[in-house]
Amino acid sequence: MEGEIAHIGAGLAGLGCGLAALGVGNVAANYLSGALRNPSAAASQTATLFIGIAFAEALGIFSFLVALLLMFAV
Repeated sequence: MEGEIAHIGAGLAGLGCGLAALGVGNVAANYLSGALRNPSAAASQTATLFIGIAFAEALGIFSFLVALLLMFAV
């Protein structure tokens, strides 16, 4: 019974990977929207783009790690 509950929890934690992908898409879409409105300022915002993508992707990696721990450590 405990293993089944851990697998359900791992599935729910795995949803974080998909939500992180949506977050990365949102960051990139907002950057492109701003770059198309003001192309001269786009070059100065590239570092902010990569920082935002890194933070969003890190949350996905953490949720993947939690899912793996729930599946194999319990």
